[in-house]
Amino acid sequence: MTDITQSGRIIETDIPARLDRLPWGRFHTLVVIALGVTWALDGLEVTLAGTLAGALKQSPLLQFTNTQIGLASSAYLAGAVTGGLGFGWLTDILGRRKLFFITLALYVVATAATAFSWDFWSFVVFRFLTGAGIGGEYTAINSTIQELIPARVRGRTDLAINGCFWLGALLGAGGASVVLDPALFQPDHGWRFAFLIGAVLGLLILLMRLWIPESPRWLVLHGRVEEAHKIIEDIETWVTGRGHRFDPAPVPKLKLHARDRLHVREVVHVLFDLHRRRAIVGLVLMAAQAFFYNAIFFTYALVLADFYGVPSDDVGHYIIPFAIGNLLGPLILGPLFDSVGRRTMIALTYAVSGILLAATAWLFWAGYLNAMTQTIAWSVIFFVASAAASSAYLTVSETFPLELRAIAIAIFYAIGTGIGGVAGPAIFGALIDTGSRPHLAYGYLAGALLMIAAALVQWRWGVAAERRSLESVCRPLAAVD
Repeated sequence: MTDITQSGRIIETDIPARLDRLPWGRFHTLVVIALGVTWALDGLEVTLAGTLAGALKQSPLLQFTNTQIGLASSAYLAGAVTGGLGFGWLTDILGRRKLFFITLALYVVATAATAFSWDFWSFVVFRFLTGAGIGGEYTAINSTIQELIPARVRGRTDLAINGCFWLGALLGAGGASVVLDPALFQPDHGWRFAFLIGAVLGLLILLMRLWIPESPRWLVLHGRVEEAHKIIEDIETWVTGRGHRFDPAPVPKLKLHARDRLHVREVVHVLFDLHRRRAIVGLVLMAAQAFFYNAIFFTYALVLADFYGVPSDDVGHYIIPFAIGNLLGPLILGPLFDSVGRRTMIALTYAVSGILLAATAWLFWAGYLNAMTQTIAWSVIFFVASAAASSAYLTVSETFPLELRAIAIAIFYAIGTGIGGVAGPAIFGALIDTGSRPHLAYGYLAGALLMIAAALVQWRWGVAAERRSLESVCRPLAAVD
């Protein structure tokens, strides 16, 4: 017997409740692996940009300056902003599944092209396109994951997936250490092979995604009832077929107006009127973490080289413990976001991150740190900051209506990254070029203050979304009373 009924353009469905009641199974694990790997690709790209900085400066063909490396990093982030906005809009219109194939294909082609760059501007263009693919991935992937994962574990799952960024960072650091070894590769060849790593991984991931279904929530909203019903039945059969059990009793239903497209005026109304306070929280969280992360991590190799004399082919060894700390943060702290709650944990992780960075900035300024102790300090800071940054994406993806979930993610990612991320690497690259510890410490203090301010905003206006269905956290625009 069907659990979805349609009368005219009014659809009554219990699909959201059926998705939320499912026990965790192999289906969910495979979704996390096939889609969450996007963050690993971003981690790979960002880490390569940092660890290859010395090689790009020493390349006989390129000979980049610190400022050019910072600008290239900013181009990658600018591409991510552009791709997030463009592909985010299409994700809400055309569906999640189509877009996470298109965006990954763009990434594969662009990062492979980066390996064949011949001058500064070709490198910048290819990095921009690589970022566009990754930015589009964020919107399609986060939307899909939010809509397929049960509510009771949505927080820890989302944080763990975002933490996969650092699996990519570990791969990038390890891979860079190998390809930058002058005994194995020529100076102008090693960095090229490094960028090809991402292209090969992307091709493998394309194959892994073939079995992932479209979001049933999105299908129902767009009137594709039978498709949605078949997918939810297949998922339930898959789960029960592997020994998992759940209560099959009837669950609450939701009535929706079926719709085909999203209008710009609706997006403006939701973000600037209906959910203005949530929009402010999302913007502040995204901007603060973007500046905090991108400004520091994109120039990580430059700090080690210029202030501590670390050789470029040794930088990867220092990034490995840093990446491990970032990876463990969301995994260990993630369950607390579902148990203790979003408001408390998001505010706490942002505040602690800012305070720790301020303390480290003072130690750096005073000259008390060396390459090893600086790395330890950053690893401790970003153990907490990694969970904080991941929670920003969690916040903007679960606190807005189904109809514009992807574009909301894209808008806040774009504005936040534009404010805090694109400018950060370029600014810090210029600060490093001055050779002044005080100047660079002022930059660190700015990042610390942004994180503390974001913590206060979250504590005051954050939404308690833990263990609640997406539809109860934010009522769909198409919902019928």
